[in-house]
Amino acid sequence: MCVALPGKVIELNGQEAVVDFSGNRITAISGLVPVQIGDYVLVHAGCILQKMAKAEAEDLYAMFDELKEVTS
Repeated sequence: MCVALPGKVIELNGQEAVVDFSGNRITAISGLVPVQIGDYVLVHAGCILQKMAKAEAEDLYAMFDELKEVTS
């Protein structure tokens, strides 16, 4: 199973976006979805799949934290 992770766009350079995942930063391709700095996005396999509301991203962060507790 593959999981898309939520992150926040912190830099843009053409169609490349630097996305912050709780301190971990990766470069993702934003060609499928137009994004701006500050947008919350779902990223899978180095591609931004969709933008999302901050509240949705926070809900996913909380869900992943709960999963960590259950599986630890």
